[in-house]
Amino acid sequence: MFGGGTTTFGQSTFGSTATPTLGMAQTTTQQVPRDYEVASPPDDSISCMCFSPATVPSIFLIAGSWDNNVRCWEVDRGTAKTAPKSMQSMSGPILDVCWSDDGTKVFMASCDKTVKCWDLGSNQSIQVAQHDGPVKTCHWIKAPNYTALMTSSWDKTLKFWDMRSPNPILALNLPERSYCVDVEYPMAVVGTAGRHIVIYKLENTPTEYKRIESPLKYQHRCVAIFKDKQNQPTGFALGSVEGRVAIQYVNPVNPKDNFTFKCHRSNGTNQGFQDIFAVNDIKFHPVHGTLATVGSDGRYSYWDKDVRIKLKTSDSMEQSITNCSFNGDGQIFAYSVSYDWSKVCTRFMGIVPCFCFLQ
Repeated sequence: MFGGGTTTFGQSTFGSTATPTLGMAQTTTQQVPRDYEVASPPDDSISCMCFSPATVPSIFLIAGSWDNNVRCWEVDRGTAKTAPKSMQSMSGPILDVCWSDDGTKVFMASCDKTVKCWDLGSNQSIQVAQHDGPVKTCHWIKAPNYTALMTSSWDKTLKFWDMRSPNPILALNLPERSYCVDVEYPMAVVGTAGRHIVIYKLENTPTEYKRIESPLKYQHRCVAIFKDKQNQPTGFALGSVEGRVAIQYVNPVNPKDNFTFKCHRSNGTNQGFQDIFAVNDIKFHPVHGTLATVGSDGRYSYWDKDVRIKLKTSDSMEQSITNCSFNGDGQIFAYSVSYDWSKVCTRFMGIVPCFCFLQ
């Protein structure tokens, strides 16, 4: 899969972690020694991560970080060992990464206002998109009548790119700077500053479908689309800096289908006060439809939105968990432990992505 010039990357260390199991409807924490630290983790905070598509025979994990690099590991399903495969650099911190549908290319969005395409066969990267501000997100779209790279930026635009052209094939204005985006064809959801949520239809020519105000009172940080039993996208989960997640249907049958719940908060043991932490990422399990949330409290939790219960919460890590990802068949869950500027840190504690096998 990787062409000539493949390199490994430098070493970094981090303390031990703990692993929960998925599927037990309980809220107590439990330490199970089934978490594994990847080899040669990044040297700075991890901003994004993503597993290779389910169509790829091997399992690869990519992660972008504030050290301006995107790294790729191969994950052995049987032994849980990871092998560093290669690394690409940009001239600014990496804010997002995504795969092409066939798993042969990786797209990297950066604070340097560009997006590059990393061809894994040749191990070379070229610029494929440009914005007037840092590029916050990138998503590959494979529609019946077109394929395109969708990018969003702090320049308040959403752009669609054909890899054969240096100019976007479509540019749409956003109400504010892009903060979080998710895509499940034929739907895209964009969350911006000012608590704006914009929903797009991606069939034929992408168009705006609906614009709503966030159901959360404070700045949102992450969004993830969920599907119905027919595998059609029907709504999204939205996480905020105030330790709260909103479950929002695009066209709810009953208004009560939309609800919010609290998460990533302390139990009020600090002299009666409750510590509230940001929800940094949300991902839905590709098979069961349950969701995982990770937060600045250093924990990850699993939830069932349909019956509205928490399934599991991990022990607290030494630092915040900034991102998470399920692999294509949902057997492996990856999360990144990084400093996220939510607290004043008096000493360097290292950064590491970890993952666990789900039972």
